[in-house]
Amino acid sequence: MQRLTESLGELPQPVAEPNFIAVSGLPGTGKSYFCHRLAQLLPLVILESDALRKELFPQPSYSPQESARLSRALHFLIERLLKKGISLVLDATNLSERFREQLYNIADRLEVRLILVRVEAPSQVVYERLKVRQQEAQSNSDAGWAVYQKMKATAEKMRRNHYAVDTSRDITPVVDKVVREARR
Repeated sequence: MQRLTESLGELPQPVAEPNFIAVSGLPGTGKSYFCHRLAQLLPLVILESDALRKELFPQPSYSPQESARLSRALHFLIERLLKKGISLVLDATNLSERFREQLYNIADRLEVRLILVRVEAPSQVVYERLKVRQQEAQSNSDAGWAVYQKMKATAEKMRRNHYAVDTSRDITPVVDKVVREARR
């Protein structure tokens, strides 16, 4: 766990009421882009599941056991940071309500506001992004078009109130709404 914490770099200053922002979406929809835009405007740490997976597993297999271990580590890290007053944004697919339920429980148990964001983009845009990403190896994600299609078939609607953003368009209005809510 120490290695994961150290991989986050310098943490923002603790605050009395930290923000917990969870960004969900399919591979290639722009989750990391959205999170980095938020981090430019809010003092928070980005927990990028793809990067943290590679910290835990330098040669990831993406097996169910590996994913379960990553999930447990992420939840432990989220809880630890929030208890210390560190605001964070979780950058992960989180496509199942069962997985999001664990995030809701952490927020409820710690009495921390949870801001949910669903990131999406048209399939053709995602296809082009994933093609470029694989050619340039510019991402921590290894997901390609086949993974996107497989995950898209299993993605579940969010049951709680959330912001939806299409990253093929200007994301500024949604970024501004999330920032306003976080500063409230």
